[in-house]
Amino acid sequence: MIKVGDTIPNTKFVRATAEGPQQVESKDYFAGKTVALFSVPGAFTPTCSARHLPGFVEKADALKAKGIDEIACTAVNDAFVMGAWGKGANADAITMLADGNADFAEAVGLTMDGSGFGMGKRGQRFAMVIKDGVVDKLFVEEPGDFKVSSADYMLEKL
Repeated sequence: MIKVGDTIPNTKFVRATAEGPQQVESKDYFAGKTVALFSVPGAFTPTCSARHLPGFVEKADALKAKGIDEIACTAVNDAFVMGAWGKGANADAITMLADGNADFAEAVGLTMDGSGFGMGKRGQRFAMVIKDGVVDKLFVEEPGDFKVSSADYMLEKL
């Protein structure tokens, strides 16, 4: 599993844009800025939709006031689902990064098996602060929990 001080591995995300899906390399995306990245097991799922994403939407200005340049959400979903979820949640302040094949989740060692719920391989629920491509803070949830990956918890630790 990735740890504080590690460089983010280079994988590709896909972002929904007005021009269609756009690939984004993680090495380019995280370079030269401080990013609050949070991962959810799936778009439109209960805790993710009711608490996780809304918390970062509500706290976006407070996070930026503490030195965060950009806030991003990732999930093992496709770019169209991530784009629709972001629009439906009024998450204009959040960059939605699709990790459709779980490449990023695997590369950072934070996958989970959601097969029992018909979800297959997913990313775990976690959050991290990444400064110029290097993990500065890492908050990984225990299975089924939603405590340390919240926007409120991240604000406390900044």
